Parts: sequence; C-alpha cells; structure tokens
Amino acid sequence: MEKIKLRKWDSAEHLETEEDMALYLEACLEEAGDDAAFIAKALGTIARAKGMSQLARDTGMGRESLYKALSGEGNPSFATILKVTHALGFKLHAAPTHA
Repeated sequence: MEKIKLRKWDSAEHLETEEDMALYLEACLEEAGDDAAFIAKALGTIARAKGMSQLARDTGMGRESLYKALSGEGNPSFATILKVTHALGFKLHAAPTHA
C-alpha cells in the first residue's frame, strides 16, 4: 500500500487575488471576536501570500520584525497594524454592531 503524505494546511497558498485576500480578512475579522492575535496572524497569512519582502519594503520595516509581529505570537502596535493594512491595500472601516 502506498503511503499518503500529508502536509500542514497553509491558507496563504490559496489566497491568489486581491478579492480572495479581502474576503479572507473580512472572515477573520468576523471570527476573531476580541482576539487581536488572530487578526495579526490573518494579516501575516495575507502578507506571506503577497510576499513578505515586498511588504517589508512598503512598510519600511524589517522582514523578520514583520514575521514576528504577524505570527499570532507577537504583539504588534496598532501603528504597525495600520502600516501593514495600508501596505497590503486594505482600508479599515467601522460599522455598527447589531445587538
């Protein structure tokens, strides 16, 4: 019997278009609740899909710093999140929650 090789799922491999990335981020924002690390990790996934080196150039930050901040383990400042979202081509917007 042939062995089946499994590998860890990587969402970044499936984010091919700007629309894919925006929809992914939107879904993560809805799912995250108050989990800021979840959002940071989602931005990291999108950054890897687009190219971390390009993001580093666009934000003026180091690649390793971005990897750490957007890993879900880091604790990026809101300024970093704003830089990253802008460099990725996203606009943040507010909408009222419905109770």
